[in-house]
Amino acid sequence: MNDYYKEIEHLIKRNEVNKQVRKIQDNSEDLNTKWEIGRLLVEAQGGERRAKYGDKIIREWSKDFSKLYGSGYNTTNLKQYRQFFLSLGKSATVWHLLTWSHIREILPIKNENERNYYINLCASNNLSVRAL
Repeated sequence: MNDYYKEIEHLIKRNEVNKQVRKIQDNSEDLNTKWEIGRLLVEAQGGERRAKYGDKIIREWSKDFSKLYGSGYNTTNLKQYRQFFLSLGKSATVWHLLTWSHIREILPIKNENERNYYINLCASNNLSVRAL
């Protein structure tokens, strides 16, 4: 009887670990997609200098993407994806360890050193968004 218990426990533990791995992979894929969307928006708008001012493409494309894929691709979100690329694309190397909720909280910080401080703080201490 005890062997069955241990075998079941082993299966449960393995399943729980696999759930966590999939969760991390999904988060990483989600962030990479948002970063790439931001990069492509910047390129479509003519580079970093022009991307800061040109929102026409975002407004037009967000209508199409929202119809096709839902509100995750509305104007506000596409602007955040662009800001994600512009703000964090070149600086922090550990942003992929955070969630999109963390990144949205950090994006408004203009000072790169301060932004990197909070990114590293979250990543090294596994801070929740609330704790951030």
